[in-house]
Amino acid sequence: MSTTMAQTFSDIIRERHSVRKYDPTFKISRDEIEDILNDAILAPSSSNLQPWRFIVIDDQETKKELRLIANNQEQVETSSAVIAVLGDKEMYRNIEKVYRSNYEAGYMDEATMQLMIENSNRLYPNVPEEIRKSIAAFDTGLVSMQLMLAAKAKGYDTVPMGGFDKQKFTEKFQVSDRYMPMLLLALGKAAAPAHKTTRIPLKDIVDFI
Repeated sequence: MSTTMAQTFSDIIRERHSVRKYDPTFKISRDEIEDILNDAILAPSSSNLQPWRFIVIDDQETKKELRLIANNQEQVETSSAVIAVLGDKEMYRNIEKVYRSNYEAGYMDEATMQLMIENSNRLYPNVPEEIRKSIAAFDTGLVSMQLMLAAKAKGYDTVPMGGFDKQKFTEKFQVSDRYMPMLLLALGKAAAPAHKTTRIPLKDIVDFI
């Protein structure tokens, strides 16, 4: 990676802050949101099974209704869109699709594809649901962080929200029992600077052995 690229990425990381005040008149097109999501879904996942799904809420009236479900958080209504990130606890249903796609793209031969499909089908459907939920939660954390950085790289702001009524969300948006609402992510243009925060010094949280 060139020094310029490294500095640019470093700037994105340092400039990303959780923003709660948004310009309600600023709208991000669905094409741009799709671009951000296409960058986000390049995140890693367990066995590449990609146990995530997204609901993008950009209709103003629907956002008002969602605000009530999300503890009346203002940014739900004033941001350009809210992206709900869902975890797929039945990620094993993606097995054949994922590995066949890799085969068709030329990333693995047919024998490897068949072996990966067989091994994954022996493993994942038989893993206890609590473990699959944990895998999905971990992987949705990875894709959510990548989503926030992808948005910042395009000049947009975000804030992740775990504080919402997941049962009411599930009912409102008719979410299948296969999926777990993990977080809501407000996306838009900041109307006021984010509150700066500090971090625990690295020397207090790392050991080199």
